[in-house]
Amino acid sequence: MLLVAQGPTPGDAWRRELPHDVPVVLGRDAAGWSVPWEPFLARRHAELTARGGKLKVRKLAEAANPIFHAGRPADAFEVPAGGSFVIGRTSFTLAAGEDATPPEPDRPLLDMRTIGHHELDRLAFRDAPHRLDVLSRLPDIIASASDDADLFHKLGDMLLAGVRRADAVAVVALAPGADRPAVLHRDRRLSGAGDFEPSRRLVAAAVAEQKQTVLHVWGAEPGAAPAHSFTLQERFDWAFCTPVACDACPGWALYVAGRFNGAAAATLLAPWESNELRDDVKFAELVADILGSLRQVQVLRERQGVFRRFFSPGVLGVLSGGDPARALEPREADVTVLFCDLRGFSRRAEEADNLLDLLNRVSAALGLMTRNILNHRGAVADFLGDAALGFWGWPLEQPLKVEDACRAALGIRAAFETVARDPAHPLHGFRVGIGLASGRAVAGGIGTPEQAKVTVFGPVVNLASRLQDMTKLLRVPILIDEPTAEVVRERLPRDAGRTRQLVKVRPPGMETPLVVSELLPPVPPDGQPEGGLSDEDLAAYGEALNAFLAGDWAAAYKRLHRVPPDDRGKDVLTEFILKNNRTPPPGWDGVVPLAARG
Repeated sequence: MLLVAQGPTPGDAWRRELPHDVPVVLGRDAAGWSVPWEPFLARRHAELTARGGKLKVRKLAEAANPIFHAGRPADAFEVPAGGSFVIGRTSFTLAAGEDATPPEPDRPLLDMRTIGHHELDRLAFRDAPHRLDVLSRLPDIIASASDDADLFHKLGDMLLAGVRRADAVAVVALAPGADRPAVLHRDRRLSGAGDFEPSRRLVAAAVAEQKQTVLHVWGAEPGAAPAHSFTLQERFDWAFCTPVACDACPGWALYVAGRFNGAAAATLLAPWESNELRDDVKFAELVADILGSLRQVQVLRERQGVFRRFFSPGVLGVLSGGDPARALEPREADVTVLFCDLRGFSRRAEEADNLLDLLNRVSAALGLMTRNILNHRGAVADFLGDAALGFWGWPLEQPLKVEDACRAALGIRAAFETVARDPAHPLHGFRVGIGLASGRAVAGGIGTPEQAKVTVFGPVVNLASRLQDMTKLLRVPILIDEPTAEVVRERLPRDAGRTRQLVKVRPPGMETPLVVSELLPPVPPDGQPEGGLSDEDLAAYGEALNAFLAGDWAAAYKRLHRVPPDDRGKDVLTEFILKNNRTPPPGWDGVVPLAARG
């Protein structure tokens, strides 16, 4: 007996012979029975035992994801020959072994026809109301299917309902280079009629060679009785195979077979205007077309539904327009990274009587951060507790990545300042600290075969995180590194944001000094915001900083008093000057060492 595995793409497939009465373990990394393409498969997922023409399947304890059989999750079940089960996006079908597989029909082909796309469009259905009634159910069938196995079962029922002369139907898939199709589902009109094997030659002709519907009409076997009736009791007299032309249905095809049942063979060999199979082929092609279109839309919606939480609309367009797996491959890129942390969470957690309510509030805060990142063409890389990590510059090169990241940071700051003024708002009392850094990083789908996520990795990410931490020490909402500050000074319009070089520091645990700047909102048209700084204030601070770095602390201290007293950003310089009795220490290099906060 053979087990046939078929994944989401034609190349994700294999056929392996099952040992008799010897258990084997199916898993992503199981020796001899690995399925490396399936992310929902555990390393050891299921134990399989072939016995008595059936396959016993038992889910192992370490398997987190369900096994679907007959459309439902199941932990232990038996699969008959021709039956299947599904894990993730991979179907596993039990097929008879090579010695038990019925040979291809050795009868002569009375007719082999290739039906071109839309060749039958000009011919109307003879029983249009019935066919259209059956077709109208297809969208609901696709939408309501719990998994592929359930979809295949419902498609089989639909084909039998729409093709009344069919004795058997199947949904098959032929992987590139495969010598035989995988039977995803098969069904007979009469439940006791036994199993059947679709013609490999017919499926190959339709799916791999012609890529359109192919019809075979067979005659009698050599040496059999005269073929005037063309009726065989154990073999089908005709069959056709219709490919499903859709990237979301790799190698899929609909297979329909039947017997003459007293009809003259000539009626199946006649031109399409009078051919008895005309409406049946036309119906199958419509089913295949609708199935392919709806599946493609469904897959795109599912993909966008997942990606929409992490990517802006522009990035989504790139991922949807091509091969998303290739687009998500990790690569080096020039990026700007935003790290945003929620202030007040730890204290609220200690005081909270209802942790679930606190979690909902933190989720709302993360949602506010996310919206600003996505609204300014960024990507959301991760949530780290009560912090969000966003970045710009991948998978598309973004010439305005720094400006977009700064607008997002200022948007987050403004949103939290707004809710802080509303005591009734669930986020009242929360604040944020934001760090922005620009540089080279690796971005893309990063992780292990067990779990991967879209994120960004490199020193620039660590720097953004450190800057966010330093907002607590330097007492400002947003800190940026020097490469980001240079772009802000040169290219960000002053009606979008401003910056001031704050101080040169040596962060805790670092030997190399770092010049940090504060990102500030613009001065609104109607004047200075409450608690904000005017351009004159920023100029005064700049003069104080230059004097401080030059060692003229008397002048620096005097100019700092020209900055409004409620500006917390000047506190580091003021306190450091006073701590050293207004005199630069020996060997003064302009660097303020920062002590870690307890």
